[in-house]
Amino acid sequence: MVNVVIVDDELPALAELGFLLSKDARITAIHRASSGAEALRILQGNPIDALFLDIHMPSLSGLDIARVISRFSRPPAVVFVTADEDRALEAFELRAVDYLLKPIRAERLTESVRRICELMEDGASPPEVITVDQGGVSKMIRRDEIRYVQAQGDYARLHTAEASYLIRIPLNDLERQWAEAGFLRTHRSYLVAMDQVKQVRLGTGRASVLVGDAELPVSRRHLAEVRGKLEETRLRPGQ
Repeated sequence: MVNVVIVDDELPALAELGFLLSKDARITAIHRASSGAEALRILQGNPIDALFLDIHMPSLSGLDIARVISRFSRPPAVVFVTADEDRALEAFELRAVDYLLKPIRAERLTESVRRICELMEDGASPPEVITVDQGGVSKMIRRDEIRYVQAQGDYARLHTAEASYLIRIPLNDLERQWAEAGFLRTHRSYLVAMDQVKQVRLGTGRASVLVGDAELPVSRRHLAEVRGKLEETRLRPGQ
């Protein structure tokens, strides 16, 4: 169960966010603050698991609050809620769990709460984020949003559910760097997040994995390793 503080100097926005969060059964308590100073006072007197912070507020901004709590021995998770798409880079540098754009969509808010719960269960740090360039604008994406990576010469294309991004890193380098994060080479041209695999298809002389809507080839060279990784996750009697 999650105790949260929502912080926004615009009262209608504060009320809307509070209403949406109140419909989520995972949320136990919702504390409301209309300023950064008020939010810090709430943090001092209550056990808080997560903050939903507006970025643009007078005196203490949401980014200022995030910098303050980053010095806590056990800082709560931070989700930024803003109309400003251009501050995502700063937000993720402060280890934000998520970055929501106004107007808030209920399904995206549900996803933010899921991420918070995941961190609370695992006791882990927020997932790694990667800086990508899109149309001359730097953007941050979470590594756990990447379904698969496709080799394109000395570049690699990162595929998420919503878009793809080209980065100047060879696939061989990403294979080494991301192995511990669950990415597995399935083909000379593909690196796949194995927790995103929905189905394995085996045919005569041909194998593939289904990742989202994409069917990706599995080469004979990598088939044994793919099978071994899937076997590790198979449930057995008594488990």
